[in-house]
Amino acid sequence: MLGTLEELAARVGGRVVGDGSVRIARISTVEEAGGDALTFATSPAYLSSALQSAAAAILVEAQFERDAAAKPLLVVENARHALALLLESLRPQRPAGPFRHPSAVIEAGAKLAAGVYVGAHAYVGSGVAIGAASVVEAGAYLGEGVSIGEAVWIHARVSILSGSRIGDRVVLHAGCVIGSDGFGWAFVDGRSERIPQIGNVVIEEDVEVGANTCIDRAQTGSTRIGAGTKIDNLVQIGHNCRIGKHCVIAALTGLAGSTVIGDYVRVGGQVGFKGHVTVGSRVTIAGQSGIWGDVVDDATVSGRPARDHREDLRLEVMIRKLPKLFDRVEALERSRAE
Repeated sequence: MLGTLEELAARVGGRVVGDGSVRIARISTVEEAGGDALTFATSPAYLSSALQSAAAAILVEAQFERDAAAKPLLVVENARHALALLLESLRPQRPAGPFRHPSAVIEAGAKLAAGVYVGAHAYVGSGVAIGAASVVEAGAYLGEGVSIGEAVWIHARVSILSGSRIGDRVVLHAGCVIGSDGFGWAFVDGRSERIPQIGNVVIEEDVEVGANTCIDRAQTGSTRIGAGTKIDNLVQIGHNCRIGKHCVIAALTGLAGSTVIGDYVRVGGQVGFKGHVTVGSRVTIAGQSGIWGDVVDDATVSGRPARDHREDLRLEVMIRKLPKLFDRVEALERSRAE
């Protein structure tokens, strides 16, 4: 049981319209809400659906408040932030150390600070340093000389390869690979010859990396992910890429080597970067865009190749008109021939 609606309002700095004594056991979408659930609405249409649902109460922003509603309302300034605060109390807590599973392998020379958790079948290589209160879950691999900051959460089957450096409070989700070899080849005498990749990966503090994402080590120097950046599942980041602070990159995006991205950039899903391009700060890139050249600060781009979003929309409208234009041209040619 989460508590009464009044108690939840106190947690998120909101206020109740209606009966605040309603008891809430869970948080659900409108479609799944039962009589003990708090649901949420972020638009008038969603609020209308929520009012007709079986939910006990509704979380809404102040702009959608109603004085007389069929259900009690928990009114907040930012519904997504309030929802995050409430869900935080429901999600499974990270494992707590100090703990070393008997099946874990911790090589001589590894240094583990106070409160570190190491799960079953994890491997911690020689020269690894792990900061206080960090978690290494089952089956994770930490290669030689890896540096892990404080309060880092390394989920199951993560691989962090030699020389990588991970900052404080980073979260690495299941199966991601940090520091695999960059994709470097030279075509010599009719065949591809590997270019050794001897650099590393540096991930700064408060970064989150999604499941099965790969971040390649640099050819020389470092592939770097800036503080606070969030990377979704199944993203590929090539060697020597540099991503700035507080960027958000959605799933299935791929960055070829030496791509540089500024701060506060938002990247939609399935975006492709050709490599050796520079994207400025505060840029928004629509899903499935192709970044073939540099992008200036504060731009919003879309399309393949990516261009100013308004220009891309105008071209899409023109393309959709082409069949009618061809029909008109063919009609004119027929009339002239007659």
